[in-house]
Amino acid sequence: MGMAITVADLLEVPHLRLRLHSGTSGLDREISWVHTSDLPEPWRWLAGGELLLTNGMSFPDDSDGQCVLLQHLIETGASGLAIGEQMYCPPLSDEFAEESERLGFSVLIVAYPFPFVAISQAVAAANLLEQSDRLIRTERIYHAMQRMVVHRGDSSTLSRDLSGQLGCEVQVCHRATAQPWYPRDAPFDSALADALRQAAPGASDLRAGAFTIALRDGRQLRLVDIPTQPSAVLVLVSDARHMPDAILMQHAATVLALELSQSLVNIEQNRRLGAELLAQLMQGQIDAPGGARQLDALGLDVSQARFIAITSEDIEKLRELHISLWRNDVRHLVVHRQGLLYVLCTGGERTSSVIRADLGGEALMGISAVIATAERIPEAAREASWAARAAAGVTPRTFRYGEATPLLGVAGIDDANALVLRVLGRLIEHERQHQSGLMHTLAAFLDNQRSWRKTADALHVHRQTVLYRIRKVEEITGHNVNDTRDIAELWLALQARSLLDET
Repeated sequence: MGMAITVADLLEVPHLRLRLHSGTSGLDREISWVHTSDLPEPWRWLAGGELLLTNGMSFPDDSDGQCVLLQHLIETGASGLAIGEQMYCPPLSDEFAEESERLGFSVLIVAYPFPFVAISQAVAAANLLEQSDRLIRTERIYHAMQRMVVHRGDSSTLSRDLSGQLGCEVQVCHRATAQPWYPRDAPFDSALADALRQAAPGASDLRAGAFTIALRDGRQLRLVDIPTQPSAVLVLVSDARHMPDAILMQHAATVLALELSQSLVNIEQNRRLGAELLAQLMQGQIDAPGGARQLDALGLDVSQARFIAITSEDIEKLRELHISLWRNDVRHLVVHRQGLLYVLCTGGERTSSVIRADLGGEALMGISAVIATAERIPEAAREASWAARAAAGVTPRTFRYGEATPLLGVAGIDDANALVLRVLGRLIEHERQHQSGLMHTLAAFLDNQRSWRKTADALHVHRQTVLYRIRKVEEITGHNVNDTRDIAELWLALQARSLLDET
């Protein structure tokens, strides 16, 4: 690899007339580029590896401000600072010089009136070999994409190649969770994981490798946006003194974006094939032994699997839940039906936790009993559907079929059917024959706290009509709307029927 010019090398160029002000231990920092700025907070315009030239027009005039400036330049990955003398820079404090020495960051003085452009030209000329090496490495980066075309695994095939070309550790991070994006990629070490969790990847300066974090062990973490992939961010970990080449970082981000796109295409293709299979299994269109074999081939043991039915107002997250399940290495099939997302999966509590973390606390989740055999798939889907509707009545909003009772005495579909038949059976039959609106009137009456006037207003009918219909309901069901026990049974039966109708 060609070596970039260092701060020490630049000091030794006689015609540049540079002098070292402070920061002797930072002389070995490599300079990839020269940037001139007199803007406040100049570190926001650096990508790493630059020598910052300034006339000091916006330089802090107090020692604390000068020391903070040094710290920001180091965090951004700057190679050094050069200040034009006899210009606009306020006096440099003793504390500033001491901080420069302590941090190992060199501060140079540019003799008046030497032109800054000459320094830029000297760095560019000295780095010609580095530029040639960059071209070779860029070619290798794009050549690595040939292996990506045929790769369909659960890990990044490019990260290792890119690590070699950039001379640092390269990984792809899921932006929201600060975990590896690919399920089979190596987990982050504890120091890196802590730094990623505390970082703000959505910050405005996450571009061109400008978001940097100094790790406690002396390494430097750099985050780079991955084009067209808002869910992911490129993670680079290197020695603080030898930052990755900024241009190569952008090429790396580009090819990783292509790899991620290919992975998402594969995930979506598998989702569609899985959805077709799951829909056929739920409708009983595939014989049980054949269905069990197909599920087993996908790594899904039907004897341990369950259905999870989910509804959420965040439609976009619901549509992309299968990506989150894949990222967390959860074997699954998903299909959308009648406003619910059905997930056939294994994993128990871990899978539920992944779904809840992704969708938030307001999503309704219904979990079936263990499917056990392929013949029971349609029934288990109905159990999950029932449970999802029942989840609205419990906290947290997760209902496990047969294990919780959001309605007194109603633990599942069979109990609900029995309750509805016993309490409302004759009324349902009367409605089927006469379509007299009695059931709807009863529901409105109970929803309006048995107020005749409010019920009439809600139904847009006369009060006497409501009175007549409720008396007819009492006659048919044998329940008195003035009796607390009868009211409770009618209400429970209506709730159970509502759940059954939506199952």
